[in-house]
Amino acid sequence: MSLTTPALLFPAISLLLLAYTNRFLTLAQLIRKLADEERSQHQEVNARQILLLRKRISLTKRMQLAGVLSFLLCTLSMFALFLSLDLLGLVLFGISLISLSISLIYSLWEIQISTNALNVQLQDIEELLASGAWSSQERRGHHDHAE
Repeated sequence: MSLTTPALLFPAISLLLLAYTNRFLTLAQLIRKLADEERSQHQEVNARQILLLRKRISLTKRMQLAGVLSFLLCTLSMFALFLSLDLLGLVLFGISLISLSISLIYSLWEIQISTNALNVQLQDIEELLASGAWSSQERRGHHDHAE
C-alpha cells in the first residue's frame, strides 16, 4: 500500500466531520429554542422532543468521536507508511476504515431518530388540527423543532 491510499480519505473524512459539526450545531440551536418555549409554556410534545434530542446529541457525539478517531488513525497510517512500516500502516488504515464505518452507522441511527422526531412534530400538528385548537395564524408561525 502506498502513502497516497490513506491520503485519499482525508477530504472525505474532513467533509464528514464538517457535516457532523453542522448537525451538532443545529441540534444545539433546536434545544435552546425548545428550552425557551418550555419556559414560556409547558407542552407535552416538548417532553417527547427532549428525549429524542438527548438521544440525537449522544449519537452525534459518538459519530464525531468515531470520525475523529478515523482521521487520527488515517494520519498515523500515513506516518507509519512514511517510515516504511508497511504492516503497521496497513493495520492502522484498516482500523481507520472500521472507525469510519462505525461513524457512518451512528449517522444512520441518528437520521432514523431525526425522522422519528419529525413524526412526533407532525403528530402534534395533526392533533391540534383535529381538535381545532390551532388557528390559521398559529399555522403560519409554527416552526419545526425536529429538523
